[in-house]
Amino acid sequence: MTGVALDSRAQSYGSPQQPQNGSLQTQNGFIVRKPSRMSLSGSREKDKFLPFLWRYLSRKKVVMLILGSFAVLAFLTGFFTVNREDASESTIFDHFSEAYNTSLQFSRKFGRQQDDNSSMQTTLAVCEENPPTSHFSAASLSTESVFSHSNLCQNFAFSPPPPGDRRRPGPRPCPVCYLPVEQAMASMPRSPSTSPVLHHLTYFHEESSTKTEQHEGSDFGGYPSLKQRNESFDIKESMTVHCGFVKGCRPGYQTGFDIDVSDLVELEQFHEIIVASAIFGNYDVIQQPTKISEAASRNIPFYMFIDEETEAYMRNSSVLDYKMKVGLWRIIVVRNIPYSDSRRNGKVPKLLLHRLFPNVRYSIWIDGKLQLVVDPYQVLERFLWRHNATFAISKHYRRFDVFVEAEANKAAGKYDNASIDYQIDFYRTEGLTPYSEAKLPIISDVPEGCVIIREHIPITNLFTCLWFNEVDRFTSRDQLSFATVRDKIMAQVNWSVNMFLDCERRNFVIQAYHRDLLEHMPPPARTASNLKRSRIPVPVPISVRVNSSARNFTKKNPVRRGKGERRSRSRRHPKNPSNRDNTFFF
Repeated sequence: MTGVALDSRAQSYGSPQQPQNGSLQTQNGFIVRKPSRMSLSGSREKDKFLPFLWRYLSRKKVVMLILGSFAVLAFLTGFFTVNREDASESTIFDHFSEAYNTSLQFSRKFGRQQDDNSSMQTTLAVCEENPPTSHFSAASLSTESVFSHSNLCQNFAFSPPPPGDRRRPGPRPCPVCYLPVEQAMASMPRSPSTSPVLHHLTYFHEESSTKTEQHEGSDFGGYPSLKQRNESFDIKESMTVHCGFVKGCRPGYQTGFDIDVSDLVELEQFHEIIVASAIFGNYDVIQQPTKISEAASRNIPFYMFIDEETEAYMRNSSVLDYKMKVGLWRIIVVRNIPYSDSRRNGKVPKLLLHRLFPNVRYSIWIDGKLQLVVDPYQVLERFLWRHNATFAISKHYRRFDVFVEAEANKAAGKYDNASIDYQIDFYRTEGLTPYSEAKLPIISDVPEGCVIIREHIPITNLFTCLWFNEVDRFTSRDQLSFATVRDKIMAQVNWSVNMFLDCERRNFVIQAYHRDLLEHMPPPARTASNLKRSRIPVPVPISVRVNSSARNFTKKNPVRRGKGERRSRSRRHPKNPSNRDNTFFF
């Protein structure tokens, strides 16, 4: 009975007992499997092999051989990686016009093109503009427009700035309402603004440029003829104009105003916003921005262009190190500068930022003497995005007429008087008239050009190109040529410049003195109040110190006097005036 019960239970679990070759046996109803010969032999071999392998690897020669092999393999891997990077970089910049940037190549060539005003025959080629890539940050796409938020500045109004007094003469800043940084960031347009009429802009490239007319100019600007100048003001859908850097297709590479290869790669990167400035001829002291938000510090790069003279001074004074950073500023050294005048060299990055930064949407330019004290997002929202503008610049704080500005430049010795007269007479023959109320809503013909806020679209790029051509042809005083270029473009297309008040500009930038003025300024007077504020002890005569110490040791009860009594004058006026000569100061 017991055997039958066990057998039936085993069959009920689906395990029929079918012994084969004695491999399975049933003991008390349980199945027992014999170990195979293969498993026994494998375990014995493993037990023999592992100690043998351990004894072999423990030898010093074998260990050193293995370590040496790993070292050689790591060296070869790094060597081939570096060579591959060097080869790619040399391919990019040794054959720049072929492989570096396909959008900056020759699109067509003009052979034996003869100008009507000259018998010179030149070979011209056109460099395509590298348009901004359609990159948009996740923040700009995921946030709503600022118009959906409560506009904190809708009913904001300010009174004119107070007049200057004797202690603080000159123009004063006025209040400006800025949105919070988060709302300012949310108000950034999701797509580029529409460029009226002009949609495709290219630039001339000339292997050799020759001065053919009796006017100023440079090899860097290409000496455009008067006919080419006049044609550049005829706005069309597709245009080709002179815009500096005529000797090469990539600005900054063998064109004059040359920039190192590593910096060119940096300038080629896409950025929604940049802040740029320049110091040439060691003319200014670098100013650090303040009140910059964490988002702006993380997303907005600050670029400072300097020449080799300024670089040498900064390195000797331990301001600049190998990291090429001074605070927030990323330093870009420019070599082979095109002009002998440092102020004229400064006009290259000021007006041609779109050529140096082909993949940037917005830029804020500030002169090297200025300190930015407001977040860039707030500045762009206040002067561009809130007004649906693409170009913003402040008006001059005092003068609004070009003819008055020219006389002021001559009186201050800003430039050669004959050159200023020639430029103004040329504009007068073209139809420039003194400013009047008939030009409204234009509020001024003279800008304060130390700050430029712009969106990089074809029409603003054209405006700054033509503005630079006037600076290159005539004087470097860009205030004199601004109105002529602006009016000629506005007569062709529906486009305008947002000219805001100078007191508003002084709200977000603080102006410092040039280096030459700082070095020649006398030191401040050593007054008692200044010394007290700087924690420097005021010089005290020895006699006074002795008397005060004696009074500390022997305190006398104060003598109370009546209402009409007067103190004795003996303390204030010593009896022997000769004692004053024996007073020493420490």
